[in-house]
Amino acid sequence: MTYSERNYGAGDPDCPICHGVGYVRYDVPDEHPDFGKVYDCECRRGEVEAERMAYLRRLGGLQNLENKTFETFSPEGAGLTLPGKLRDNLRGIYERAREYAENPEGWLVFAGGYGCGKTHLAAAIANRQIETGNKVLFVTVPDLLDHLRRAFGAVDDNEGDYSTRFEEVRSVPLLILDDLGIESPTPWANEKLYQVLNHRYNARLPTVITTNHSLEDLELRLRSRLSDPDVAELLPILAPDYRRGGAEAELGDLNNLSLYSHLTFASFEQRRDLPAEQRSNLKKTLELAGDYARHPQGWLVLLGQYGCGKTHLAAAIANANRQEGMEVLFVTVPDLLDHLRAAFAPNSHTPYDKRFNEVKRAHLLVLDDLGTESATPWAREKLYQLFNFRYNAQLPTVITTSHELEELDPRLVTRMRDRRLCRLLLITAPAYLGQRTE
Repeated sequence: MTYSERNYGAGDPDCPICHGVGYVRYDVPDEHPDFGKVYDCECRRGEVEAERMAYLRRLGGLQNLENKTFETFSPEGAGLTLPGKLRDNLRGIYERAREYAENPEGWLVFAGGYGCGKTHLAAAIANRQIETGNKVLFVTVPDLLDHLRRAFGAVDDNEGDYSTRFEEVRSVPLLILDDLGIESPTPWANEKLYQVLNHRYNARLPTVITTNHSLEDLELRLRSRLSDPDVAELLPILAPDYRRGGAEAELGDLNNLSLYSHLTFASFEQRRDLPAEQRSNLKKTLELAGDYARHPQGWLVLLGQYGCGKTHLAAAIANANRQEGMEVLFVTVPDLLDHLRAAFAPNSHTPYDKRFNEVKRAHLLVLDDLGTESATPWAREKLYQLFNFRYNAQLPTVITTSHELEELDPRLVTRMRDRRLCRLLLITAPAYLGQRTE
């Protein structure tokens, strides 16, 4: 081995290998691939690693996320009054993230709506790993792709060329990809993401991913990697956007509960004029609705003809729970679909996926007048996605309909007929004479 004649002035003056030069050059034959190449001396490795870590911090933007730690995260919902199931969900995911931060193995996928805390937890994992001296790359997916595009085919004197950057992303000991799914889904972007994730999947490299999307919305090859239970652990966060006080505050223009504030259990007419059988049915339905209001778990479906009192009972459940501090959304199904369609418009102030996520994750959702919507393929698909999410998450949901179940979308009916989650209450009383409650 000979020493480089170039004096970089960056080595240890007492180093017996480079004698302070900082670099070495191997004495090898002309045909050897290392001939003429200069390498960092061992005495500079600490400095080189510090420079590399500084680059990873710049690329990942962790210098702006230093306050995102487990100590600053509120597993009780950041001031929101979360019902038990949502609070337990958030606490469980918080504890799992802390475990992972101490021993990152496999993949964690945080899925949830805007502001639910997934980026905070991902950054807390990164900050904890950096505290222990481990290398971490934290980067939002759009920023990563922009960076790779800029580096593609060009050489940056300070940060290296595209291949170097790409290899760093693929092979960093812990990679955290924030906001997967919001990038422009071009073929180039899909291919780069697949190459990154496929490499890490095959090498079983620790990886944390956050996304606002369901896995079904992602590119098929990415989805297959993220849904492999042998490698990836999906952690759906059900909490709403704590920065906006939840979906109820955000969807004030859609929430109709203020129109029904007068509809309570106390104001419900038990209708003494009814035949005994119908009067008994109405009394029993009122009692069961009151039980549900006190302990909203699972689904409650109120069936009956127009004007029989379904909406009154649904509104009474909603009003009772709002008084207890629960976030409640009361929407008629046609209005909901109209709002979702409007969110597709180019001038919409609220992106469609944000609005839909807020509805899906409401603590208590009341869907009034199911079956009166225009039964287009688009409408049926949106309702199915909404039903399927809340069914799988077992979120409290009240549904009213004047239709026979056989007249509704079979995919919705199968969920409403599941007695493990849902209770059907048929009101046999006819419409009020001279006084509609709906």
